[in-house]
Amino acid sequence: MFQEKKSGKIKKILKLAFLLALIFVVGGLGGVALDRFILPKLSSYDFFSKYDFIKKANENVTIINKTEQMTVTENTSINEIASRVATAVVSVTSIPDSPAVSKKNIKNGAGVIVASDGLIVTYRGVLIEKKAEYTVWTFDGAGYKAELLGIDNFTNLAYLKIKASNLPVISFANSDDFESGKKIIAIGNYSSECQNIFSAGFLSGINRIFNLSGKTVSSSEKLEGVFEADFGSQPEYLGGPIISYGGELAGITGSVEMDNQDKYFQISSNAVKKSMDLAMENKLEERASLGVYYYSLTKTCAETAGFDRDRGAVVYAPSGKQGLAVIADGPAEKAGLKINDVVIAVGEEEVNLDNPLSNLVSRYKKGDEAKFLIIRDGEEMEINIQF
Repeated sequence: MFQEKKSGKIKKILKLAFLLALIFVVGGLGGVALDRFILPKLSSYDFFSKYDFIKKANENVTIINKTEQMTVTENTSINEIASRVATAVVSVTSIPDSPAVSKKNIKNGAGVIVASDGLIVTYRGVLIEKKAEYTVWTFDGAGYKAELLGIDNFTNLAYLKIKASNLPVISFANSDDFESGKKIIAIGNYSSECQNIFSAGFLSGINRIFNLSGKTVSSSEKLEGVFEADFGSQPEYLGGPIISYGGELAGITGSVEMDNQDKYFQISSNAVKKSMDLAMENKLEERASLGVYYYSLTKTCAETAGFDRDRGAVVYAPSGKQGLAVIADGPAEKAGLKINDVVIAVGEEEVNLDNPLSNLVSRYKKGDEAKFLIIRDGEEMEINIQF
């Protein structure tokens, strides 16, 4: 009897303990649900959000998302990228053909091998153009006597030739694909050591109205439109390449003197390619010549000057004189082109910032004839010009 009473009491205690445990578990789960889900949901309604205890409950919610550590690497080592093409970059030395030679009148600069049989492109500012001897130093320290094949007066690019074969060459990028902000690497060399130097930067802009004439007006015989980079204006990069992070040629560094200062820029790879093709065919001297000075119309200058169109090229001289805008005895003068004429098309091509006047003329060769569509005194007219 005593044992039965004792056993019944134990069962009651166990039932009570189980009930309490169940209450704690259910209550705990309910509290969590209330705190984590129900109260935050209620706080989103205007009626409940005015109660402080609901606001505070919502403020204490912490959401933890599972995260995994991930390491992202980018192949941006300047040395690693530049080393792919550095073997195609050379050092060029010009020594005047004179009995009295000193370090002061020796010129040095960079260049790029563009053909495996020894064709090298550089910028004319690197060279002594007349009565000079040229030596090209390749990446392995070998020195070669070089011949000056020619200078492209349109782009200011110069071409040298050395007697060698199976040389490493640089590949060309399509410069039309480049936009401001693209990462680039400039390659030059220390003139005293023939050692490559590198500088990383960005393509800071595409200056579509910059003309290589170095004047306040554009020349129909000079390239218009260049790249501008932010890696600096060090003369050690003159004649050397800028390359993409894919290791392709994006342009050649050049400079012109403006307002007694050197203005540095890059000639785009597409312009280099066209010039190189002419050099390889020995046709640099066959580029057409027009013989005018002009400025390209933009929206800003069209509005300022009172033009009703923002595309074209205005034959112009700051002095307002015909003889300074149109070169005497040139193709333009012989055809009757006048100061303040607006050239709006050459052949079937519209003159605009993507196709400036000088660049369209450069596509022709001496002896060719082209139809020019112009505006004179508000009237459209056509004239034929033989280059």
